[in-house]
Amino acid sequence: MTAFRYRRAALALTAAAVLPLTLTACGGDNSSSDAAADKAASSAPAEDTSSAPAEGAAPADGPFGPACASVPKDGAGSFDGMAQDPVATAASNNPALSTLVTAVKKAGLVDTLNNAENITVFAPTNDAFAKIPKADLDKVLADKDMLTNILTYHVVGEKLSPTQLESGTYDTLQKSTLTTKGSGEDYTVNDTSKVVCGNVPTANATVYIVDTVLMPKS
Repeated sequence: MTAFRYRRAALALTAAAVLPLTLTACGGDNSSSDAAADKAASSAPAEDTSSAPAEGAAPADGPFGPACASVPKDGAGSFDGMAQDPVATAASNNPALSTLVTAVKKAGLVDTLNNAENITVFAPTNDAFAKIPKADLDKVLADKDMLTNILTYHVVGEKLSPTQLESGTYDTLQKSTLTTKGSGEDYTVNDTSKVVCGNVPTANATVYIVDTVLMPKS
């Protein structure tokens, strides 16, 4: 009996000694797991928090600009409608270009523009012509040679994309040059005339509607 008691006491002592070691080992395992998890988290690729490119930073693929909102949504004067007609005819269907169309007719340039291939037209709005004093505008409209000189200065003999407008110098049908600069959806011609609705396609031209009439350099 005494021996049996000694054995029980020995087992109890052994268990008491082993239990803390077992708990310590379990605690060590948890610490190792937590450390491994922390290491994995720190080594995982960081979430991409870089901001997207600013809207409008890249040249537009289609028509752009504040004045584009006034273009009819359907019919011959819409973007889809203008794309089906040569440039002079297309312009005649846009109410904001009626003064330009009148000038083109007075200069006898309708057929010239409609029959040209792959051109760019910088088309002044009615408001652009309204910036010219009425007496001066009437004088220009009455002088076919002067009118032709001004209107052909608005035409470049190639189709220009928005990217090409970022910094360029181009020959016009009037035989002198104009310059363009800008980016995204913000462009100017000759540092004075802003594009208010750009990259408008017609059957034979790309149109950039501008807010100021361009005057030939020579």
